[in-house]
Amino acid sequence: MKPVEKKIYLASKSPRRRELLRQVGIDFELLLLRSDGPRGPDVTEEVLPGEAPLDYVARVAREKAAFAADIISKRRMAPRPVLAADTTVTIDGAILGKPANVAEATAMLQQLSGRTHQVLTSIAVQAGAFSGQITQVSEVRFGVLSPAAIAAYCASPEPYDKAGAYGIQGPAAQFIEHIAGSHSGIMGLPIYETVQLLRQAGLPLL
Repeated sequence: MKPVEKKIYLASKSPRRRELLRQVGIDFELLLLRSDGPRGPDVTEEVLPGEAPLDYVARVAREKAAFAADIISKRRMAPRPVLAADTTVTIDGAILGKPANVAEATAMLQQLSGRTHQVLTSIAVQAGAFSGQITQVSEVRFGVLSPAAIAAYCASPEPYDKAGAYGIQGPAAQFIEHIAGSHSGIMGLPIYETVQLLRQAGLPLL
């Protein structure tokens, strides 16, 4: 009997998501969507007017999964579940995306200093007729950050490819006083919820 393939397509450029999938033994093939170029991104990550953080993160993840599934179909690639995700940080109802420069990173960290914010990660899975999505919400409290600490952190490459200008898996871990929720979700892929969706999509997992 031919063994059942335990492999998915991952529609994400995030190295953190790759690490988390490897951690739990999920094999994947990258299916990278275009984020820039003359024709623009395959899926826009701009916030729509009046769009709430939960709606925003769910929409972007869902559109990424749908676009990737369309590519698989058009290219007649091997049928496998496709996983897409999006993570954002929100505080006071505002969405904090990836900072474009030192000034934006500094302003974000000043806003998070000494306060609790939310990290939202939405995951979307498509596999044939199956389409599933879960949005995981975690709360993160930062200690009070000194101007010197913020300046030193923003002088490093760390803040600039991460929503909210920080990553829990890097040096910014020292800023975090308390978390409630999913550590892996804060990194960008809530493992428990991801495994549940992939099981529902028919992937044979533990």
